Amino acid sequence: MNKTNIRINKYLSEIGYCSRREADNLIKQGRVKANNNLVSLGTKVSVDSEIRVDNKVIKKEEKLVYLAFNKPIGIVCTTDVRVEKNNIIDYINYPLRIYPIGRLDKNSEGLIFLTNDGNIVNKILRSKNKNEKEYIVEVSRTITKSFIDQMQKGIPILGTVTDPCFIKQIHKKKFRIILTQGLNRQIRRMCEYLNFRVTSLRRVRIMNIRLDLEVGKYRHLSKKELKGIFKLLEGSSNEF
Repeated sequence: MNKTNIRINKYLSEIGYCSRREADNLIKQGRVKANNNLVSLGTKVSVDSEIRVDNKVIKKEEKLVYLAFNKPIGIVCTTDVRVEKNNIIDYINYPLRIYPIGRLDKNSEGLIFLTNDGNIVNKILRSKNKNEKEYIVEVSRTITKSFIDQMQKGIPILGTVTDPCFIKQIHKKKFRIILTQGLNRQIRRMCEYLNFRVTSLRRVRIMNIRLDLEVGKYRHLSKKELKGIFKLLEGSSNEF
């Protein structure tokens, strides 16, 4: 981290405490202080500032951690353990402070990364970097050619139109889809727009990493896997 002042949410992300989104939530709740003063959104701090969350001094994690986790249905991708009982952090119970890269909604399962490396998070999440995520999805009724065609071309949701994507039917009610976006509940909203209800959603790949874990289990990414991720991220921006 450089010596210039940076926004407090970026600081907390870069030292591996939490994502910028989670940092913003903590700030809004009045739980973050810099040099014993409450901070607001956009406050800038230096590397020499004493940062506290819930009155506990926050220090940089020295060991970088990169995990792959097969999230079960019912677990929420948040680091706010005070608010959400079924949170991903308590479920994994890892000895170092880590946080999820992106989200899978409560009713979805499958692959998600967790880390304390703030520099990698936005590079993976930023849609303009075109990092692929692959899902197997089952819906409530028989899939039609029109459904596949419209999903592939783009669906109007959340005030925009989804990017063109790869989609292939693999069963009467099941399809495989590859996205490079990360809109909120994107696949479910796309299906709902076409009057299909998602009954099962499982993420099976992020970038070069395929799901190979039992539900509820995690593992460390290998050096080879990390090399592949960093190769894919070369030239990627970490700014939204």
